[in-house]
Amino acid sequence: MGQPDLSLKLAELVLPINEHEDYIYGMLAFSLLELGRIDDAEKAGKKGYEIKKDDPWSQHALCHVYQYDCRFKEAVEFMNNCASSWSSLSSFMYTHNWWHIALCYLEGHAPMEKVREIYDECIWKELERSDAMPAEVYLNAVGLLLRVHVRGGDYVFEDRLKNLAKCLTNQVFWFLEWHLDILILWALAYTREYEKVEDLLEGLKCRISMMTKKKQELMQRGLLLAEALYKYGKGDDKEALELLGHDFDAINYKIIGASDEQLDVFIELHISLLLNNGEAHKAIQATEKQLKKREGAPFLWRLLEKAYLILGKEEAADYGEKARELEATYFPQLV
Repeated sequence: MGQPDLSLKLAELVLPINEHEDYIYGMLAFSLLELGRIDDAEKAGKKGYEIKKDDPWSQHALCHVYQYDCRFKEAVEFMNNCASSWSSLSSFMYTHNWWHIALCYLEGHAPMEKVREIYDECIWKELERSDAMPAEVYLNAVGLLLRVHVRGGDYVFEDRLKNLAKCLTNQVFWFLEWHLDILILWALAYTREYEKVEDLLEGLKCRISMMTKKKQELMQRGLLLAEALYKYGKGDDKEALELLGHDFDAINYKIIGASDEQLDVFIELHISLLLNNGEAHKAIQATEKQLKKREGAPFLWRLLEKAYLILGKEEAADYGEKARELEATYFPQLV
């Protein structure tokens, strides 16, 4: 978990005797993605897709590539064309693919109502299936709602987070995977289920105490992130920032079992915390680091604009204009 270099070695090891199998290229592409080798990942994903257009992992890998490159419209069109092949997928893969589509709409500044529509019709509705796996649905549901929250879109989603949090108070969904537990902590804290939050945190600490010393050291980062999300959900931005630190780097948190795309929300959250705590210069540094990789993401320019506004710098107007240009680029037909 959190070791894409080893995953890549395994994929490359079995590739020679499986070079005509579609799934091997999906595995290869995802490992390459997590190592930042985007061009190679796109080639591998396309190879798998050429062999079998219905291969979900090749589809998923290509969506990651388009999304990373801020080709949001292309990603949505591609995945919508693939969606007819998803009916037999697991709850995780089905809702995760729709999570990607919703996220592309969100990052491409489509109306928040479009994101809500996908949440309702393609993620939450999965729970109606007789063979649905609720925990897998909840992971993608709460992950999307945190993204929406960081962008200030809660009002469009009304009571959806509250309804989801009620489900997440059920301990049967706890301790399945660290990524989900951390998101649950935020949801429960935000909806004031503080007693449940304390129970979940104590359970995580107990599980760490039973690990080997080496693994305990590795998982301390996961625990810090968990505690920070608790404080963030509670509205204690100062303590949340202290826990994450001023130089937070999400790549150090892959141990929780999240992809780069899933970790991005914690980067956005961290920048927001810097801004809320008056750390505009640090926020600028963190945002510019992200823009070097994804200069086509409108929200990053909005964060930069906000930082310069806090500093009273005239550059804020230029960054705001850049954000508006990008916001009008990807889904103008939906605005």
